[in-house]
Amino acid sequence: MKIQWSLIAALLFALITAVFAVINVNPVSVNLLFGTVNVPLILLIIGCSLIGGLIVGTFGIYRQYQMQKEIRSLAEELIHIRQATGYTPEVQAAEEEKKKEQQDMPVEP
Repeated sequence: MKIQWSLIAALLFALITAVFAVINVNPVSVNLLFGTVNVPLILLIIGCSLIGGLIVGTFGIYRQYQMQKEIRSLAEELIHIRQATGYTPEVQAAEEEKKKEQQDMPVEP
C-alpha cells in the first residue's frame, strides 16, 4: 500500500511540475561560471527536476545496497553463532515441544 501512495504522490508531483513548466515558457538568462546563457524557463525547470530525481534515486539505490550488505553480514553472523552454540532449528523445535508438554501436564497436588 505504501508503494501505491508513493506512486500517486510522484505522479501528482510530476503533473504539478509539468503544469508549472508549461506556464513559464519565457526565456531566462542563466549565469554560469564561464558566462551567461539564455534558456527557456520550461527547460530549466524540467532539467532541474530531472537532476534532482537522479540525485534522490542514486541516494536511494546506495542506501538499498548498504542495507543489503548489512543484512548479508548479519545473516552470516547468525549462522556463525548458531554453529558455535549448536543451536539449530531442530533443537529450537524440540525445546518448544518440551515447553508445550510441560504446560499441558496437569499439576498433581
